[in-house]
Amino acid sequence: MDKEYEFNKLTKRLRANVGRAIHDYNMISDGDLVMVCLSGGKDSYTLLDILLGSQKIAPIKFDIIAVNLDQGQPGFPTEILPNYLSSLGVRYQIITEDTYSTVKRVIPEGKTTCGLCSRLRRGILYRVARELGANKVALGHHRDDILETLFLNMFYGGKLKGMPPKLISDDGHNIVIRPLAYCNEKDIIQYAKVKEFPIIPCNLCGAQANLQRQAIKEMLTDWSKRFPGRIETMFRAVQNIVPSHLMDSSKYDFINLKVTGQPEVNGDIAFDSESFAPASAIGFN
Repeated sequence: MDKEYEFNKLTKRLRANVGRAIHDYNMISDGDLVMVCLSGGKDSYTLLDILLGSQKIAPIKFDIIAVNLDQGQPGFPTEILPNYLSSLGVRYQIITEDTYSTVKRVIPEGKTTCGLCSRLRRGILYRVARELGANKVALGHHRDDILETLFLNMFYGGKLKGMPPKLISDDGHNIVIRPLAYCNEKDIIQYAKVKEFPIIPCNLCGAQANLQRQAIKEMLTDWSKRFPGRIETMFRAVQNIVPSHLMDSSKYDFINLKVTGQPEVNGDIAFDSESFAPASAIGFN
């Protein structure tokens, strides 16, 4: 009974977070065809499952098609996803493109394959979305992915840039959405475990243990364990940006800044002491 109760709470939390993200960013509208990109990992399985549940109770009508890209990895279990999707009765399509050989040929042994693999996969999926008439492309990235991307860009790219919950695709023809944006990975792991999704590991990049993203993930995991609440505070920060108090002149017109004679809500506080939550509340000692 306790396990069932806890799983029901987990399910409600995930559904509520997905519903809130969809509402906050107007991700899905009446009449949409949402192409859910299904990789065979825990995140995309959870995304599809939650969206199918939401579809039944949503005040709007939208259709779902699940799409998997078979990239030609040796030993890829081609029967798992068709069997699973058929059992759900969901409309689906399996696309076969041998990007595996391309990545292995182009990227030297020992080098990170994720960048090229991702670009090739993205281009194919965007093309498929147009062919299917899907006007929304749903990806399974969650809150932890968003924060990891933020720190990756800061530490290695010199940019204050994250992973938005909604954007226009590179080719300009698709709206990409991330309905799991408010969901944490810990909940998704637990949900996938209880639901017993038929997980398919990626044998192209899954064994690359020293990726920069993995280093960031370990850093954030350590912070979360030692300083409860810090991850949540950082996530709120990416939703509360003040361009006038950063240093990007392309985002705020510092050059032509003039006094108005009127009080500024976000005015200069250089002579004031900063006011933050107590250190204990955000995990700092």
